[in-house]
Amino acid sequence: MLNLTTDPVELTAALVDILSPSHNEKQIADALETALREITNVEVLRHGNTLVARTHRGLGSRVILAGHIDTVPAADNHPSHFGENEQGERTLFGLGSVDMKSGMACYLHTFATLANDPALRHDLTLVCYEGEEVASQYNGLGHIQQAHPDWLAGDVALLGEPSGAVIEAGCQGSIRLRVIGHGVRAHSARSWLGINAMHQLAPVISAIAAYDAQEVLVDGCLYHEGLNIVHCESGVATNTIPDTAWMFVNFRFAPHRSVDEALAHMLEVLNLPEGVTYEIDDAVPGARPGLDRPVVKDLIAATGGQVRAKYGWTDVARFSELGIPAVNFGPGDPSFCHKPDEQCPVEMIVDVAATLRTYLA
Repeated sequence: MLNLTTDPVELTAALVDILSPSHNEKQIADALETALREITNVEVLRHGNTLVARTHRGLGSRVILAGHIDTVPAADNHPSHFGENEQGERTLFGLGSVDMKSGMACYLHTFATLANDPALRHDLTLVCYEGEEVASQYNGLGHIQQAHPDWLAGDVALLGEPSGAVIEAGCQGSIRLRVIGHGVRAHSARSWLGINAMHQLAPVISAIAAYDAQEVLVDGCLYHEGLNIVHCESGVATNTIPDTAWMFVNFRFAPHRSVDEALAHMLEVLNLPEGVTYEIDDAVPGARPGLDRPVVKDLIAATGGQVRAKYGWTDVARFSELGIPAVNFGPGDPSFCHKPDEQCPVEMIVDVAATLRTYLA
């Protein structure tokens, strides 16, 4: 059985050693539920393989500690092991060590050790959710948001995404369009009888390549936008003019734009010519930092005032939709996410756990 009060470094290793790729989170969810139910005076709720645990001590404010329990598929990086990184630091290696079982271990340890501690200053809600690493339709936090929004009531939310043990505030929004060129198939020896669908996309590709991405200051945090082609396909045979070509175009936008505003800007830039259409493959809003809230200011003070903008989209946006300010705060370098050599320095795990206690107790 998992011991949530043990050293958070050892708890991270124990979590890493339970394989939990997306859609296969039942084993780790069962283990966590058993461990959470051992904590007295705590309400434990479950929806699928997503767990919510809450204290009810009437402390006047509530802090949410949230993180996902799934990982990407293994890449010969399981089970965990300790070693040294390139900087000579003691480091935990293994699948999920940075994304995000180290953050989850810090949050689980903090919740378990403070739930009945007289020094606790805020009531706590712990959310351990499934399905973050796959399409948003499988996201356990999204399921709770839709089915049981009352479970997520709180004054501020912390998401244990790897952030280098500093606060990464808010997040970018993201839109992914499937842009489709429509042509007429023909033999390449008689190409004038056809319309090359790939060529139809050429002006769109040029517009994207020439796009000058903005840097935008939002609530004191600087966000860098980006518009990029991330996938493209075309072709029937090497002697055939393709009648269809398509590409995914991804716009990562600063949280000062709504999804509708971002889409309008994106379409203005793409300026789709005749014969080219689009479909929305995915669209999620960004989240403003919310650094002006008192309960967030306390967290910033606990971390020594280190704050930066979050690049990329995270589930802080789901809390933002509920009117709850949220920040990313967890150990580990996000550049190691999803890599075979995924790793997290031990010192960062210790620092994040200590900062959480300073903030909450």
